[in-house]
Amino acid sequence: MEYPIRLNKYLRDMGLASRRESDRLIESGHVLVNGKKAQLGTMVNEGDDVSVREGVMKEMIYLAYYKPWGIATQGLKGQPSVINEWQPRGLFPVGRLDKESEGLLILTNDGRITSRLLGDEETFEKEYIVEVREKLRSGIPAIFEKGMQTDLGQLLPAQAKILNDHRLNIILHEGKKHQIRVMLSELGYTVSLLRRVRIGNIRLGNLTPGQTRNLNKKEVDLLFS
Repeated sequence: MEYPIRLNKYLRDMGLASRRESDRLIESGHVLVNGKKAQLGTMVNEGDDVSVREGVMKEMIYLAYYKPWGIATQGLKGQPSVINEWQPRGLFPVGRLDKESEGLLILTNDGRITSRLLGDEETFEKEYIVEVREKLRSGIPAIFEKGMQTDLGQLLPAQAKILNDHRLNIILHEGKKHQIRVMLSELGYTVSLLRRVRIGNIRLGNLTPGQTRNLNKKEVDLLFS
């Protein structure tokens, strides 16, 4: 950590809160630097004593959620969507799946997760099971491995494994909008099913559409490693 450092960034980097949550704690007078209430914009120097009052830190929640097909991640107010369902409970989805896709989303009240999962795409692989209407050709894995030039621009190499004539497993190292659909469309395929089954070390497992489970300690710890 390089000093001096802004207090909200210090609290985030120490794993205590997101920057937004840190600002809330500071404004509420719950953060002390060298025994005195800190102010927004306070700078921390090496050797400073920084503490947060006991009992004010919210409980962090981390859920694996199976987003069903046909429900948008984000939607207009009053329409079914993941955000409209979970935001009243204090949770939000990290990243998104489009309405015609299904599978794993992470739900949390910890704002630090967004920068961890979406800010360093190559660290957290995203794995999918995909079905197409047309019969798959054997050369797809080699094409994906080289990276593709598409309407989205130049894409990073991806891994693909053909499972049967119409189904394949795909692992991405980035998360551009509609990426898999665009890649397969470029090759003449129509996606009929797209299910995300893994983000980093977190797997969909036996969840069924609409179900959630708590992430275990190892899964959470690896998100911040």
